[in-house]
Amino acid sequence: QVQLVESGGGLVQAGGSLRLSCAASGLTFSSSPMDWFRQAPGKEREFVATISWSGGVTYYTDSVKGRFTISRDNAKNTVYLQMNSQKPEDAAGYFCAKSGGDRGQGTPVTVST
Repeated sequence: QVQLVESGGGLVQAGGSLRLSCAASGLTFSSSPMDWFRQAPGKEREFVATISWSGGVTYYTDSVKGRFTISRDNAKNTVYLQMNSQKPEDAAGYFCAKSGGDRGQGTPVTVST
């Protein structure tokens, strides 16, 4: 059974930074591409970033390029999302997922102005 547990969300001021973590179990993490998504209240789920199994290939949605960085530690079965220069429009629930698979419960991010 795949289990994904996100953490690290919270309240941050506009322009600030947060680092999200997603601890994975029940899957062969080191061979699994991983994604981050977000969903704000009343809006559809939005893809944020993806990372290949090795960490060598990453891809971001345009709105976060240059501000967010996805990374992973296969020894810890964990994927991260470093979020810098945050904007009010980044406020959402953030979820990780194995690419094409189920997502975790999410962690909320609130950005104050």
